[in-house]
Amino acid sequence: MLYWLTIINSQFTIHSSQLIQNSMFKKILIANRGEIALRVIRTCKEMGIKTVAVYSTADKDSLHVRFADEAVCIGPPSSAESYLSVPRIMAAVEITNADALHPGYGFLAENADFAEVCAEYGIKFIGPTPEQIRKMGDKITAKETMIKAGVPVVPGSEGLLKDLKSGLKMCEEIGYPVILKATAGGGGKGMRIVWKPEEFEEAWDKARQEAKASFTNDGIYIEKFIEEPRHIEIQVAADQTGKACHLSERDCSIQRRHQKLVEESPSPFLTKALRKAMGEAAILAAEYIGYEGVGTVEFLVDKHKNFYFMEMNTRIQVEHTVTEEVIDHDLIKEQIKIAAGEPISGKNYFPTMHAIECRINAEDVYKDFRPSPGKITSFHSAKGHGVRVDTHVYAGYMIPPYYDSMIAKLICRAQTREECIKKMRRALDEFIVEGIKTTIPFHRQLMDDESFQKGKFHTGFLDTFELKPEKK
Repeated sequence: MLYWLTIINSQFTIHSSQLIQNSMFKKILIANRGEIALRVIRTCKEMGIKTVAVYSTADKDSLHVRFADEAVCIGPPSSAESYLSVPRIMAAVEITNADALHPGYGFLAENADFAEVCAEYGIKFIGPTPEQIRKMGDKITAKETMIKAGVPVVPGSEGLLKDLKSGLKMCEEIGYPVILKATAGGGGKGMRIVWKPEEFEEAWDKARQEAKASFTNDGIYIEKFIEEPRHIEIQVAADQTGKACHLSERDCSIQRRHQKLVEESPSPFLTKALRKAMGEAAILAAEYIGYEGVGTVEFLVDKHKNFYFMEMNTRIQVEHTVTEEVIDHDLIKEQIKIAAGEPISGKNYFPTMHAIECRINAEDVYKDFRPSPGKITSFHSAKGHGVRVDTHVYAGYMIPPYYDSMIAKLICRAQTREECIKKMRRALDEFIVEGIKTTIPFHRQLMDDESFQKGKFHTGFLDTFELKPEKK
């Protein structure tokens, strides 16, 4: 059933039943778009739960709209007037009588105010509480909380830097290089590396300006810059009693400008002892704040295998599929069950196989990864044993220029890392997308890179990676 939603003066009212606890939901609205919306719809169908899709006019032909039980148009292409509009989304909840809401990732997934609105109107937000989101959403607050919990953190300022002078003093105490970070940051915005004292003032000014422009918050803090770091994240799950478990790690070190391109599990860098220690630290972090739901505790690991808390993502991750493949566990189903009041098993998971995910983005890798929206004229996804493709696109689909450029996730699973790389190479060769440019050529060359094959890489790996010319 399709609805067209009209909001007058951004006003809305909710007349819904009270929050359902300890019983499964009847209808879930997915406040997101694209592949993650479709991913949630699939699990809901398997659980016998009705679904509601919301969409902007730019997404009217997206598959999540087609496969949901009901769909509501919530506005024009602009995210501010559709996927980020709380009044429009809550009005869609009302007219469809949904009793729960899944935020996916991005958009409003880590917005504490939105989670609070859901709670006020008796709609179960499938995720942590507003208080937990606030506690871990601000990086300074999260770091202070983890220090109290006893989780290792990167040396740096205890709070926001007051001024230029205090920043220089902190640099002297912890030693160069350092990194300036926006407290409300994300996606690499408001970040600057400083290698020596004379560079500090310029970096300080630029970081604050960028933070102000991106987040309307110019708060900056400082940390010791970890050279040649690995970005390792631990997947956790915790029920409403505060009991938590971990589902092992993902190595997300292949990044470009702080944006992940490849993720894998297990990490080729971690030892058995380090994996155990990081898993225990992640559980400690989740249980200390009484966390509810599925989340990710992210760490930086230096070349000496010291690990430091970086941040916590209080939502499902893009790369959750990697974990699902190596432990054979549906994380979306786990999210929904926790939100309905069901307990977790409490079992800690460790990978029994190897999985690698390549993000297929609509970007021209030969033009500095410039976005490449447009019509897909031909589409053939990779197939075969141990190959999974999560996507919302198809031949004839028009990729809009308004949102994130990711159009698919290609995940391969095998008994060993070597076998997994070979499988990924084969899968990339048969993944055909025509009409637009994609990141497939980059991923294909990465699979052939000797250093990558040996697991010798860190977050700065792509700074020196040489992309070979496109074959004619």
